[in-house]
Amino acid sequence: MSASSVNRRRILSLWLPRLPIDRIQRFLGSAGLGKNNNEPSIVVIKDNNALVIHALDEVAEHLGLYIGQPLANARAMCPDLKVFDADVVADAKTLSDIADWCDRFTPLVALDAPHGLFLDITGCAHLFGGEAALLQTLVRALARQGFAVSAAIAGTSVCARTLTRQTSGIVADGGEAAAIDRFPVSALGAGEAITTGLRRAGLKTIGDVASRSPSEITARFGARFSTLLAHALGQGDAPINPRKPLPDYIVEKRFAEPIATDTMIAMTLSRLADTLIASMEKQGKGARRLEAAFFRTDGVVRAIMVETGRPVTRSAVVDRLFRERLDALADPLDPGFGFDMVRLSASRTEIVVQEQRDLDAHVHDNDELAALIDRIAARIGGKRVVVHLPQDTHIPECAVLTAPGQHHLAAAMQAEWPARAESEPPLRPLRLFEKPEPIKVPFATVPDGPPHQFTWRRALHAVVRVEGPERIAMEWWRQDGKQLTRDYFRIEDAEGLRFWIFRDGLYEGEVFDGDGEPASPNWYVHGLFA
Repeated sequence: MSASSVNRRRILSLWLPRLPIDRIQRFLGSAGLGKNNNEPSIVVIKDNNALVIHALDEVAEHLGLYIGQPLANARAMCPDLKVFDADVVADAKTLSDIADWCDRFTPLVALDAPHGLFLDITGCAHLFGGEAALLQTLVRALARQGFAVSAAIAGTSVCARTLTRQTSGIVADGGEAAAIDRFPVSALGAGEAITTGLRRAGLKTIGDVASRSPSEITARFGARFSTLLAHALGQGDAPINPRKPLPDYIVEKRFAEPIATDTMIAMTLSRLADTLIASMEKQGKGARRLEAAFFRTDGVVRAIMVETGRPVTRSAVVDRLFRERLDALADPLDPGFGFDMVRLSASRTEIVVQEQRDLDAHVHDNDELAALIDRIAARIGGKRVVVHLPQDTHIPECAVLTAPGQHHLAAAMQAEWPARAESEPPLRPLRLFEKPEPIKVPFATVPDGPPHQFTWRRALHAVVRVEGPERIAMEWWRQDGKQLTRDYFRIEDAEGLRFWIFRDGLYEGEVFDGDGEPASPNWYVHGLFA
């Protein structure tokens, strides 16, 4: 066998023709509302203001019903028909869950909407006893979960997909054209218009189309269909588009007897962490994003992810982070009847830079702080652990940027903030509101004076001391002139409370009513001093 044939791509196509009705029947069965096996059931969807059959079970198909048939005609043929409404979103979610479960066979899984999947099994079929054993294992497992499935393996995704619409099986490398030669042209999935055109031209099977010259097919039906036909015949290569990027490193553990106890789960993660870190260490890498996936025997997959601020190079740190994450789950990890496989992957890695750590106390401090942030983020979420970075702008609400602490810790530690003048009161409040709150000002000194009193949150405040105004013009080159000039005042009321308020707009200069006449600007409180 040549090297080119050894490296030939192998694609497994899955097609679940009854996915909508299978999903509903699985739900009814889990709720104890199983159907009568002799009762026909269909799923209907609205098409051109009419209800038509979207999916049907085996009983309904044997009665002569078909997809696309109007519901009225179906009821006339079968009065005791059980009808369910289509839920495209729920069907897509179910297909995504099945794709997650298929990750146990290969990490390269792509969606073939609306009811199909592609699995790139190149180089991994031998792990499951060969292509035939892999295909049989997958089909039987999905059948036990309640899904009707058709599966096929070929050298291209188009050929494998074409096979699943007609039969199941495995096509040897180079045998794609012969395998689909007698299939109808509709099996290519080229669309109703092209399929009708082929039939009118007397080309009823894929073999009939393949017997014509490529230039003739391209001139009549377009280059896209010509490429589709070539891929179906095994010519060229059409790689699939995996739904998830391939992790940098993957380690996994399969179990002959499923595990369900917290102790076994923790021990398995710890051993996988040792193996993963050892693999990365050989390449001088450290993990920044880690994911643990737990595959249940009933097809449910649960994935848990942790991120780190610095590359992790110790398995004890990985073990601790996942323990924190598992302990903090709002929805605890439910093993059901047990997990038969656990996978640990590093989806983001970085080269580890060696640093002098023996004599530099700051390096140890930084490491401890980064480790603390990672542990807190694993427990409460990375978006809740933040740092603040200064921004080069004079607009108060934009002067500080809130960023995730795990990814911006170094920048926060090196940030330079404006120095406060000694023996001077603070120019900015300790508490700045995310959004300025409106206040009612009955009258104020014009054109740019402060108010004598104001009402905020239904409480009246009498002004006794004022500092200002501090005029802040908006960034006209970014705001297109839509933002008004602000005059800020530091206000103290009779109760000793200190506010930072501003007038939004200049008198007789920026604020106008609907008739174009000058109007009174609005006032806001933007923060509170200590």
